[in-house]
Amino acid sequence: MNSVSSFAPGPLPEFLPASAASGSAPDRVRIDLGDRSYPILIGPALLGWADTFQGLPQASTALIVSNTSVAPLYAQTLQAALQSRYARVLLVTLPDGEVHKDWPTLQLIFDALLENACDRKTVLFALGGGVVGDMTGFAAASYMRGVPFVQVPTTLLAQVDSSVGGKTAINHPLGKNMVGAFYQPQLVVCDLDVLRTLPARELSAGLAEIIKYGPIADMAFLAWIEDQLPALLARDPAALGQAVRRSCEIKAWVVGQDEREAGLRAILNFGHTFGHAIEAGMGYGQWLHGEAVGCGMVMAAHLSERLGLIDAALVTRLTRLIQAAGLPVVGPRLAALDNAGRYLELMRLDKKSEAGAIKFVVIDSPGSAAVRSAPDAVVREVIDATCVAA
Repeated sequence: MNSVSSFAPGPLPEFLPASAASGSAPDRVRIDLGDRSYPILIGPALLGWADTFQGLPQASTALIVSNTSVAPLYAQTLQAALQSRYARVLLVTLPDGEVHKDWPTLQLIFDALLENACDRKTVLFALGGGVVGDMTGFAAASYMRGVPFVQVPTTLLAQVDSSVGGKTAINHPLGKNMVGAFYQPQLVVCDLDVLRTLPARELSAGLAEIIKYGPIADMAFLAWIEDQLPALLARDPAALGQAVRRSCEIKAWVVGQDEREAGLRAILNFGHTFGHAIEAGMGYGQWLHGEAVGCGMVMAAHLSERLGLIDAALVTRLTRLIQAAGLPVVGPRLAALDNAGRYLELMRLDKKSEAGAIKFVVIDSPGSAAVRSAPDAVVREVIDATCVAA
């Protein structure tokens, strides 16, 4: 029998796209976690503005963690903005890519902290995408048992998802994000201007995490994404600003009620159980995280339909939107002989699994999600129907 975890969250604030801020003041979304609450700032030209970083803890040293792709573009701007607050503004540059989200690369951050005699007041700044943000947060949680850090996400995916909510981790060869900690930042700075230099493939990857919020929480937002997709793909600043703001509002609403994923927060993993299997099975970095999640959402929607929760029309609607966003909608083969078996093997390592039973985030009705287990036979049918044929 399928097990079901359903949630009764408080009301989600209404989606009001016309209320997007105008002028020079950035949008603000608050993560409400008591004494660990913090703001998310969203707007243009935030990276180089010293006032963006007001209110952070006092310290003598700041360490910017970036990567080889982002540092040449934005590290100098951030360093200049921070120099009025910190006597030393250091930089450590990591190799770029999901394949480097591992222990040896994490050690480079600790090396920089120790070699420069950084104390427990040192503030870390994560300047990059989800990999940099996750690794910097994990380093901050671990160094001297916890130092402050700030998220400065430079990809769309990181701005709408991974930089918000305090999940930090590195990958293990057997599973994605399996070693980490919950550790909240002091501030998240979403500078929309940095999205101008984002490769088109990375932009599409970010759209996957934006699309995710519609079927699990807000069908009005899903309709807005469908209408505004050409503007989002064209990097229209107003459209991107509203998409980032609404995504952060929904994630803040979820995280504020369930910080450590004891229940409600699991819905944010819609598409991720299948997607993480794709990433691990193909080798990290072969598909971008957002690409795997986009395809994983198609697979999860098919599973929702086979469980009798939604109709085929919603599956088709979601698949067409994901494909129009430039994302794959057909899963790769992970094994030549028993492809579905390989998916199942990898999905049993998912963090939501319990006693070997795989838990899936499914759409239990349009705009609402639940966590369910499903018979292996049904999951096999979904994988066989949505993956590349042998």
